[in-house]
Amino acid sequence: MTDLPKPLRQRLAGDLRFSQLTPAINLHSADGGTHKILFRLPDGRQIESVLMGYGRPQTSHRQTTCISTQAGCAMGCVFCATGQMGFDRHLSIGEIVEQVLWFARELRTKNDSLSNIVVMGMGEPFHNYAATLGAVDRLTDPTGFNFGARRITISTVGLVPMIEKFANEKRQVNLAVSLHAATDDLRSEMLPINKKYPLKVLFPACRDYVAKTKRRITFEWALIQGKNDTPAQAQALVKLLTQPKLLCHVNVIPLNPTRDYAGAASTRERVAAFKAILEAGGVPCTVRVRRGIDINAGCGQLRVAAMADNG
Repeated sequence: MTDLPKPLRQRLAGDLRFSQLTPAINLHSADGGTHKILFRLPDGRQIESVLMGYGRPQTSHRQTTCISTQAGCAMGCVFCATGQMGFDRHLSIGEIVEQVLWFARELRTKNDSLSNIVVMGMGEPFHNYAATLGAVDRLTDPTGFNFGARRITISTVGLVPMIEKFANEKRQVNLAVSLHAATDDLRSEMLPINKKYPLKVLFPACRDYVAKTKRRITFEWALIQGKNDTPAQAQALVKLLTQPKLLCHVNVIPLNPTRDYAGAASTRERVAAFKAILEAGGVPCTVRVRRGIDINAGCGQLRVAAMADNG
C-alpha cells in the first residue's frame, strides 16, 4: 500500500497478519497447464489450491482456480484422497477468499486474469455453508473482488438440506453435484453420505433447485474401470435424468488414482461407450481431460503425498 506513509506501513506489518496462507509445496505440471500449491495455515494445517489453464491466450483461453473450503473432509468418499484423510477443521471466509486472490495476483503479473472459480477442492463446501457463501459474497461484491457469480461453481456430494437452502437463495452461482453412481447400493458404497440422503431424497432437491433458480445443474462423475462405467450404470443415469427430464449436464472424467483406493481410471473405449449411452438417451455429456496427474493435482493428493514423504 504505497499510498500510505512508510512508518504506518511498517507498524501495520508488525501488528497485523495480512495473509493466512504460506506455500509449503509449489508445483507446475510438465505441460505447464496446471499449477498446484500446498498451503500451510497458521495452526499448521494444510490445504490445496489449483490453477488450471485451458486453451491458448490467442483463442478460447480460460484460467480456472479450484479452491478448498475445509482442511480435510468429513464425507469419507472412498476414492477421494481428501475423504481418505478425514476432517481437520473448517476454513474461515478469509482463508477461502485468499486462495482466489493468490492466483489472481499471480496471473496479473502475466497480464492475465481468472475466468472461473470452482469450489470443489478439499472439503465439502456445504458442510461449511456460511463461510463458503460468505466468501462468494466477498468475491462477487462490486466493491470487493467484483467477480461474476455465473463464473463460480460450488460442488457438493449431496447435502440435501443445504441444497434446499441454496435453492431458496436463488443465486446466480452454479451448482454441481458429485453423483458418481445412479443406484443407491453403488453410491452408498462409494459415497457414505448417500446412506443419509439416498437418490430418492437427493433428486427431488436437485429438481427443486432447477425449478426455483431456472439454472442448469451439473452432475460430476468420476469414471472407475468396471465399477461405475458400465452400460447398466449409464442407462440408470439416463433414467434418473430424463424421467421426468431435468435441465442438467453431466461431466465425466476418468478417475484420478489415489494411494488408498484400488480402483483404476476407465479406458478411452469405456469412457466413449458411457458417453454414447448418455447422449443417445438425450443427456448432455462432456468428457473432461484429467489434469496435473504428475503433480498430484486431484483433491487432497498432494497433501497425502507430502505426509507420506514426511513419514
